[in-house]
Amino acid sequence: MTVNAGMMNFRVRSFAFSGIEARPVWVEVQVSSGLPAFLVVGLPDKAVAEARERVRAALTSIGLALPVRRILVNLVPADLPKEGSHFDLPIALALLAAMGVVPGEELSRFAALGELSLDGRINPVSGVLSAALEAAAMDLGLICPAPQGEEALCGGDISILAAPDLLALINHFSGLQVLTPPVFSTQPPSPDRPEPDLADVKGMETGRRALEIAAAGGHSLLLSGPPGAGKSMLSARLVGLLPDLTARESLEVSRIYSAAGLLKDGRPLRRPPYRDPHHSASLPALVGGGSRARPGEISLADCGVLFLDELPEFSRAALESLRQPLETGRISIARAAAHVAYPARFQLIAAMNPCRCGYLGDASRECRKAPRCGEDYMARLSGPLLDRIDLHVSMQPYEPLSYMAAPAGENTATVALRVEAARRMQAERQGAHKNAEAALDVLRLSDPAQDMAQAVATRFRFSARGYTRLIRVARTIADLAGCAEIQPEHIAEATTFRVRGGGQ
Repeated sequence: MTVNAGMMNFRVRSFAFSGIEARPVWVEVQVSSGLPAFLVVGLPDKAVAEARERVRAALTSIGLALPVRRILVNLVPADLPKEGSHFDLPIALALLAAMGVVPGEELSRFAALGELSLDGRINPVSGVLSAALEAAAMDLGLICPAPQGEEALCGGDISILAAPDLLALINHFSGLQVLTPPVFSTQPPSPDRPEPDLADVKGMETGRRALEIAAAGGHSLLLSGPPGAGKSMLSARLVGLLPDLTARESLEVSRIYSAAGLLKDGRPLRRPPYRDPHHSASLPALVGGGSRARPGEISLADCGVLFLDELPEFSRAALESLRQPLETGRISIARAAAHVAYPARFQLIAAMNPCRCGYLGDASRECRKAPRCGEDYMARLSGPLLDRIDLHVSMQPYEPLSYMAAPAGENTATVALRVEAARRMQAERQGAHKNAEAALDVLRLSDPAQDMAQAVATRFRFSARGYTRLIRVARTIADLAGCAEIQPEHIAEATTFRVRGGGQ
């Protein structure tokens, strides 16, 4: 803090956000003589500009009045856009330090973010995890809202002050009380929705097999069939087969959810996310964007499952936007005011009817436009997009009596053990990369299997991408069988899922 001839200055560290990255910002406050005013400069958006009223009301609620002087808040660097209500708390703390209410030397060891209520409470904000990681890199502590203390702990070994309100912070820095450091909860977080059991799926052996292969190798899957064939039921059970997120994956996904303000109770994610947007979702909602370049559904499904039901009903632009992230695992959002990249290593599971009426091939129920209606409906999906989907399964409907009489299949826990064993083989062979992402030269084909794969690719005129994905699926099938090398029978089974309309 500096004091010059009736002028008081102080500054506090905070952060602006670009995607999931936190960029350091100085919040400078100057209290000087002149006409009473409270100004905020430094390229603030509407929420930041309104902070002056929230700060004024919060201080009044705890019995403090702003000095009847000229108060200037400057956000440095001034050419970086500042967005969000999380600047309330650093502005208030810098102002309190400039007024001599809290000791500036202690405050200078922390960065801060939080939104103030009119009664002085500190409300949760987006981006606490990314802010904690950046604060750790800068060797600073972090002041954050009390409900997000556990979230901040994931950022590293730093000092965390998780305060419920502004008065508690003032008392802490004044030595009148000590804020209890946050700790990790021992209770597992309750899931947003229970994971359904695979044992509920009777019959559907081909669909169940495709689901197991998809889970074991991280492969994309397209299920096609008439209404009631079990497509949505199968898809909802995929996430239960997946192992828990690794520490690296948990941190990555939690940063995305933190940036979107979706971390439940401020606790990091442990299970793979499952997202199922409606087919009316807009392009920015699916891939990200908007005025603040928020993460979209494909990023919220990072390291988890993105389920697109009624695939052809999505807009063409939205579907084509999936092509880049399916290949690279990232999505770049370019806007006039921002260029942001988000992780998007999602596992695509899609479902569709064979035609608009849904009953193509059933002579008693199909519409008068058959088979042309099926061709027109399938034409909504481009060849390049379909080429990026590893497994294609055509499902047939069950008669109600046949379905009820079918024996229950294996439950989720049993299949998940095989998936976990296959994932361990992949980790030993290729590290963090699942089979769906692995390079071709590490997949270990036997000579007969390689000859068969080349013959299949020639016969069905696979692209180079299609050939690579055929080998990757075969590698997963071999892992599930515990084989060190891909054999011809694994290529044969992979072919039935690779050829569109296969798997019947």
